[in-house]
This record gives sequence, structure tokens and C-alpha cells, in this order.
Amino acid sequence: MNFALFSAHAERVELCLFDGGAERRVDLPGRTGDVWHGHVSGLAPGARYGFRVHGPYEPQQGHRFNPNKLLVDPYARQLDGRVQWSEALCGYRYGDPALDLSFDERDSAPCVPRSVVVAGRPDRDEHGGPCTPWRDTVVYEAHVRGLTRRHPTIAETLRGTFAALAAPAIVGHLRSLGVTALELLPVHAFVDEEFLVRRGLSNHWGYNSLAFLAPEPRHLGDRGLDGFREAVRTLHAAGIELLLDVVHNHTGEGDELGPTLCYCGIDNATYYRLRDGEPRRYVNDTGCGNTLAVERGPVRRLVLDSLRHWVEEMGVDGFRFDLAVALGRTDQGVDAGAPSSRSWPAIRCSPGRSSSPSPGTSVPAATGSADSRQAGRSGTTAFATACDGSGAATAASFPSSPGACTGRATCSTRPGAGPGRA
Repeated sequence: MNFALFSAHAERVELCLFDGGAERRVDLPGRTGDVWHGHVSGLAPGARYGFRVHGPYEPQQGHRFNPNKLLVDPYARQLDGRVQWSEALCGYRYGDPALDLSFDERDSAPCVPRSVVVAGRPDRDEHGGPCTPWRDTVVYEAHVRGLTRRHPTIAETLRGTFAALAAPAIVGHLRSLGVTALELLPVHAFVDEEFLVRRGLSNHWGYNSLAFLAPEPRHLGDRGLDGFREAVRTLHAAGIELLLDVVHNHTGEGDELGPTLCYCGIDNATYYRLRDGEPRRYVNDTGCGNTLAVERGPVRRLVLDSLRHWVEEMGVDGFRFDLAVALGRTDQGVDAGAPSSRSWPAIRCSPGRSSSPSPGTSVPAATGSADSRQAGRSGTTAFATACDGSGAATAASFPSSPGACTGRATCSTRPGAGPGRA
């Protein structure tokens, strides 16, 4: 099995393989450009893994490498477990007067979810969803847990999970309202903020992403990824498309005093926009502590690859981009041409598709051509849909990227990789 991880500034990358409570570390021996890679034999889908990345811990230069911290794979298709808040998650000594200029040597592995190797989807639905023309579309926004958790006719074991979306009561209710598209609030694996955990609370809404290709574990239930795919097929059969609310403007790692869970430990200076002249601090255009540097190639590729994954492997029909205007920002300000030139070329160039910015704002929006599906916006959001002129769903030709690759997945010299917890 091949593993690969992008890091332009790392000095060494360790792949961490988990079998129960035992951890085995293997150096990734190859480096092609800024991608570290290696092959491990004898692994199968279901294997748990993570990464430890070595390099300078120099916050004042924008670098926060700390190999004591287990890191989630940005390309993980599934996570096992959830982040368990602990001071050991921080790359610095929590409570030290020097703040993030100090260095923490505690192992964070007991507190971090494990990334899970997932086989390629064998039963891809080549026909896709209904692709209702935009002029006829009625969107119903819902949270998977809020919609199903207390419904009396849904089996208790399914309530609050993706599989519950396929329940006759839910599908029937949507159809009775004339709904043609169900838009789910964030489904990406996310992090409960520390201040909530300290109060015995949790993040319900999910606007605090950790892994863009992995569903939130607490919503998977016993049926796992298949439960999500089955729900998509059932909705499609009922003439209902599935849209996802995606958060690609920031991550759950927060500001310079946040935890080291993934991106800041892999390559902080690449994944995040840092303040000019003060790279210890993050640009906080999002109000959430950090801003992803989507204008940079590796970060842009991760976002686009995640969209492709949800369309091709999970069967969804489109996306609503949270705080979409942030995706057009650069170190020089808002790039009005970003949606059409740099940030979203793969959406624009996909076969059978066309795209245009939403009116009045600089945001990406992929649109169908002959079926009159148009870009729509609400505030700083935009929809991207996966339909071609015939009304059939199409998979965008985004660049392929690794992570842990098996089955149909390809593992070339491109980004991927991170940790997890059993």
C-alpha cells in the first residue's frame, strides 16, 4: 500500500501504523518535489494510521513542526474516533508563560483519531442524481442529527446517522413538501472547540472542519460509509438531490494557541495564511482563528480533490460553500479573478460543465450548461453542482491525489496523509 504526504518544509516524515494499542513507525523514504512517499506491504483496507512530521519548530518563522504530535491525514476518507481534548494536543507547553514559543514533548496519540484506509467504491452509480433544473429546484436545509435524532418511526440505532436519511418517513416528508434537493449542514469530520468541551458541551453544527474527505464519525453509525451511500441512492430514487454545506475557509486548529492536529503540524506555512511580517500569527479573515491559503497549489488541490471525492465516491450532487468569499482572498486581498483563473480551474474545465461567478461577489460556482442550472448565492455562499447538459451527473476532472491508496485510488507524487485514533 502506498502512502504520500505533502510538506514543503519538513525534514522527515514518519508513517505511524496502529494495531490495537501498538504503534509502529516507518519513515517515508521517498521525496518527489514536496511530496514524501513510501510503500508498506501487508496492509489492507481498515488499517489505522497517522503521521509524525519532523522539521523546525520556529513559530516566529511560521513553522510549527512537532513529531510528538500525531497528525490526521488531510486525505483520510474515514476517521476512527474523535479528538479528545487534552493539553498534550498543543505543540507548545500549555500554560507556559512563553505561550507558543515553548515546545511540548508529550505524545498526543491517545487523544487523536486514527485515519482509516478505505477501499475504492466498487458500486459507483454512473447515472448519478436527478439533476433538477435550477429554476425548478426547491432546497431543504437540514442537519442530519437534528432532522432524524428524535423521529419516533426511525429505528433507534439509526437515529442521528446518515443512514436515517433513507428512512421512509424522512423521504416521504421531503417529497410531500415538494423538495427536490436536501442540503446537509457540514458533514466533514470536525473538532469540538476547547471552550465548549470545558463546559461539558459539544459542537452541534460542524463548522469546524478537521478532514475534508472524511464524514463526521459520530454521524456514521453502524453502517459506516455504506450508510451514507445508501441514503444518497434512496434520495436519488425519490427524485431528490443531495447537496453538502462545505467549510473550506478555515480548520478546527484555531489560532497560534490552538491544537496541533493536522495542517499546522504538516506544513503550517503552506496550509495557512500568516500575517505579513509576523508569521507567528494567523490571518483571521474567517473569525475562526485561521484562514486556509486556498490560493496556493497544494491547498487548492486538497479542496478540489475533496469535492471530487464526495461526487465520485459518495454520490453527492453539489455544494454550498460556507464563507465563500474567503476562498477568493490572497495575501494581496480579494482576487476578483480567483474563481475563474487560479482557485477553481478544475471546476471550470470539467468536461460537459461551465461555470461563472455568482453575481455581486467573488465566489466559485460550477453550473450545468444546457439544463439552465445557474450559480446561486446567499450572502457569501455559493452553490456548485455536478450536472452536464444532458441532465446526468458528471464527475469533475480534478487532479488526482494520494493519502493512503488502495483499490481504484491512484497514488502519484501528490499531496495526502495524516493520523487517527482507535
